[in-house]
Amino acid sequence: MIARPAGAGLIAALDTQDPAQAEAWAGALAPHVGLLKLGLEFFVAQGPAAVARLARHRPLFLDLKFHDIPNTVAGAVRSAGALRPAMLTVHAAGGPAMVAAARAAAEEFGADRPAILAVTVLTSMDAATLSATGVSGGPPQQVLRLARLALESGADGLVCSPREVPLLRAAHGPGPLLVVPGIRPACSAAGDQSRTATPEEAAKAGADWLVVGRPITGAPDPAAAAAAIAASLRR
Repeated sequence: MIARPAGAGLIAALDTQDPAQAEAWAGALAPHVGLLKLGLEFFVAQGPAAVARLARHRPLFLDLKFHDIPNTVAGAVRSAGALRPAMLTVHAAGGPAMVAAARAAAEEFGADRPAILAVTVLTSMDAATLSATGVSGGPPQQVLRLARLALESGADGLVCSPREVPLLRAAHGPGPLLVVPGIRPACSAAGDQSRTATPEEAAKAGADWLVVGRPITGAPDPAAAAAAIAASLRR
């Protein structure tokens, strides 16, 4: 399983359907980031073989957010694990048995197994959005509820917004890996993200890995943007 970084590590999100674009970004960004994130957009468009080719640049965070019955999720983890990603995601809302099944399937890969990360509440969701789905209490309460469920069921870590990092550290200490999207450098547009913070704020709060997409890949010089964020985390 991937080691915890010293301080906060940087993950570049390669959100594209285009393999040539993903390859160009991966090559340019590899010197400045610890992992490369590939999600549903790329995986569905290009499939496992294209994902595997990008792994030569940097270890992969395969963000597929599995959410199904336990047996199906276990099978999906076995299939995805064959690509040797460093980290895989499942939805904590899938329940204890599903998270436990994902962890058990990951264990079949031995010492090099992927870390199983449980997604708590998507960073695009706010209290009103949660309420529309029948969840009361707002994101902090739901994140804490799902985090406890997931960690007790064998998840190695959590995906949460930067705003919940202090709450999770207070509740669960330094043990769980906290992987944090919704990172927006100062003066960056929030886009479709509702719960955001700057890289420096998230790192100070206790995040282990920061996931940054559009502020890097949408910049005129993505490599320079990634280098600037990485440098800010070393200060």
